Amino acid sequence: MPSRRVVVALSLLTVTLACAPAVNSGAPEPVVVERLYFGRHRADTLIVTDSAWATFVTEVITPRFPAGLTVWSATGQWRDADGRIQREPSLVLELVLPARAHDTDAAIAAIVAEYKRRFRQEAVLRVRMPAHAGYD
Repeated sequence: MPSRRVVVALSLLTVTLACAPAVNSGAPEPVVVERLYFGRHRADTLIVTDSAWATFVTEVITPRFPAGLTVWSATGQWRDADGRIQREPSLVLELVLPARAHDTDAAIAAIVAEYKRRFRQEAVLRVRMPAHAGYD
């Protein structure tokens, strides 16, 4: 039987179908793709472990978006105020939402605020894109 750590790691790496009720089969429908980038470091120390992230997903994200979501691991970089390139492991959350949904801004803002509070992060990058989605 796989250990809890293996199950958590596999669940984080598995790409799941995002928000199944947001789209129907047939012609693609208008949707909004919300993508959030969560840094895992604080002062060059990994503070957001796989188990801490899994707990965050279970307690904070899933209750707000129970229809589905996709998460993957990434590595980001940026130039800091001193001009140095900084690199950091990250987690990316993607949500595919109906274009007509109007109550998602507050839910996403709550996720961002809790991540920043819980893990003492300065920011979470949020990208919002209009798109079309459908099942083939």
